[in-house]
Amino acid sequence: MKDCLFCKIARKEIPSAKVYEDEKVYAFLDLSQTTLGHTLLIPKKHVSDIFEYDEELASDFFARVPKIARALERAFSEVKGVNLINNNRELAYQSVFHSHFHFVPRYSVEDDFHIHFGDHSDQYTPEELTGIAIKIANSIE
Repeated sequence: MKDCLFCKIARKEIPSAKVYEDEKVYAFLDLSQTTLGHTLLIPKKHVSDIFEYDEELASDFFARVPKIARALERAFSEVKGVNLINNNRELAYQSVFHSHFHFVPRYSVEDDFHIHFGDHSDQYTPEELTGIAIKIANSIE
């Protein structure tokens, strides 16, 4: 895509702090640096979000994920874990519409980064959960 910010970064038309690059992906530091080492991984092929990945792109992309995570762990001995985050579409807080995954290194519980998973387990019976699982399973192509 011609005017896509992340496509321009991958083509080196816009500067970035490159972490990793090969023929399929490009990884660079997020300007926000939510935590030290906060890195974005993008496919070089323009796709808006995870819903546009085909099996080949997914295989190529996700094969690189552990490589970036391990690099963060080796680079910063204080890393206690990494949150891997992907936002898809506007309602899920996607702001740049070129698929990207955030690697947010975690150093302590006081590192100013939070994810909240609401607990709604009391709203579903085991039968309802089975029905939800079947509905999803039947939608897999």
